[in-house]
Amino acid sequence: MSTRVSTVGNYSAVLANLMTAQQRQVEAGITVSTQKNGTNLKEYARSSEILTAMRSLEARTSSYLDQNRLIADKLSTQDFALNQLADSTSSTREAIASALASGRGDNLMLELEGNFRNGVQAMNTRYGGKYIFSGGQIDTEPVSAETLSDLTTPPAVIADFFHNDDFVTKAQVDDATSVKTGLLASDIGTATLTAYQSIEAFNEGPDGPLGGPLTDNQRTFLEGILKDWDKLHSDTVDVVARNGMAQSRVEGVKTDLSNRKDSLSTMIGDITDADMAAAATRLQQAQLSVQAAAQVYSSLKQSSLLNLLPAS
Repeated sequence: MSTRVSTVGNYSAVLANLMTAQQRQVEAGITVSTQKNGTNLKEYARSSEILTAMRSLEARTSSYLDQNRLIADKLSTQDFALNQLADSTSSTREAIASALASGRGDNLMLELEGNFRNGVQAMNTRYGGKYIFSGGQIDTEPVSAETLSDLTTPPAVIADFFHNDDFVTKAQVDDATSVKTGLLASDIGTATLTAYQSIEAFNEGPDGPLGGPLTDNQRTFLEGILKDWDKLHSDTVDVVARNGMAQSRVEGVKTDLSNRKDSLSTMIGDITDADMAAAATRLQQAQLSVQAAAQVYSSLKQSSLLNLLPAS
């Protein structure tokens, strides 16, 4: 039995080999350029379910990380404001102590006025254009008093100077952890404004004003309120510390989430990332195959059986 050899058959076989080699070259080239083993889930059939689950978890982790960065920024702004409030109470306490030590109150009320405004400014701090101590009333300035004299202008009810509601914000920083991030101006400032009110009322009363040499009544009054300002400063520092604890907790969760995200990325990469050394070798082999098939095709063309037929 003889095997029939035809030009068409040879061309078809060589062309099929050439197309196969070109397809392998394209696939190897895609692997090298993308550095991935595939471009869709079909190409990860055996690992598609676990890959989908890991990518879903990675997306949720990234969402928590983005949210926690915003929470950390807000708490940082809150920390600055609370320290400003603590500084204002400390400065007021020092001004009173200095007046008692010198026996004179020449600039006492001027200093207290400045400290009072700094404290109010701290409670009216905004983050992202929103008042951070207003509770749910984020577009409403929480403290409306501007000067010490406002505190004694009838009816002068301290509660009326606060315009926050009772909503205290909390944040879910990961699947299992929520952190109280909100503080209310009325909670952190009522005692301070009440203490300023008592000083301003005394200054405007029959034993005032507080200026020049201190009288016996003025000295007795200032000695009496000095301890109040010690406690006010201590209480404000406690609020600063609690805010710092919330900051530390959020930072701890951020670190944990970041580590988890890195681990997930590594696990996903183990499935999807190509072995670049092997991919480069396959590309090189595919290129050689294309070149070899092309050369065979060219040789076949030159040795066509038609060339053996006599010219008519």
